[in-house]
Amino acid sequence: MGKNYRAELTGVFGDPVEDNPTGVMEEAAYEALGLNFRYITMKVTPEDFPDAMRAVRALHMRGVNLTMPHKITVIPYLDELSKAAAIIGAVNTVVVREDGTLFGENTDGKGFVEALSNAGEELSGKTVTILGAGGAARAIAVECALAGAGKVNIINRTPEKGEELAELVRGKTKAASVFIPWSEKLSVPADTDILINATSIGLAPQDGQKPDLNYDTILPTMTVCDVVFNPAVTPFLTEAAGRGAKTVTGLGMLACQGARNFTLWTGAEAPLALMEEKLRQEFEG
Repeated sequence: MGKNYRAELTGVFGDPVEDNPTGVMEEAAYEALGLNFRYITMKVTPEDFPDAMRAVRALHMRGVNLTMPHKITVIPYLDELSKAAAIIGAVNTVVVREDGTLFGENTDGKGFVEALSNAGEELSGKTVTILGAGGAARAIAVECALAGAGKVNIINRTPEKGEELAELVRGKTKAASVFIPWSEKLSVPADTDILINATSIGLAPQDGQKPDLNYDTILPTMTVCDVVFNPAVTPFLTEAAGRGAKTVTGLGMLACQGARNFTLWTGAEAPLALMEEKLRQEFEG
């Protein structure tokens, strides 16, 4: 058989999408393994989204990532969801199967759990406290519960969203979950084993900011994590490290979810260390 000049297509649909760095690590991974795959960052408006999903099949793509505002609206276009994606109610990765059916997964929370494990932290029986109740918080809360967390505290400024997420965790997993209103200079619950900033506070270009907490209530026994990946070391993590807590950056979570996407699309083991280093170089450059 002669040479195959047809590239296997993957990518991301979003609006806006200009600042999405996923292609940097995915393209580097494809090249490292000698795979004729491409990752295309595509602006897709809500009005054009139905056409874009038809194009996934028409172009025989291997799959796509979804970012805002498409993580929920994609669900009716899919043939099957993973257990976690069905509970979360959002999909960030679509896989086109050999038979042409579309499978929806949410790798955000799984990426977080994997990054936590790579840092030497396990979730079994632990109490997890999450700041925020948006998309990232939702995925992380569900995956932490499914991974064996004993309790998930949800701290949020909007009571309705916080209560709804806590109820979701209680109703769909074996973990206990409570909502805690986010008040000024909030004290971190004393039973916390793992504290997670799942908000965008601290993300560049607002990278000098940090969540409004009483940082003296962060204890050396806690592991403190941030989903913000640029900068990797946020003021939130710096404050936690100053109190003796172990810290885990958002860069690892981003790389781990990207690695999961890579494997879902290619069937090959992802070069995780390379992907994380490429992201680090991108943000530091």
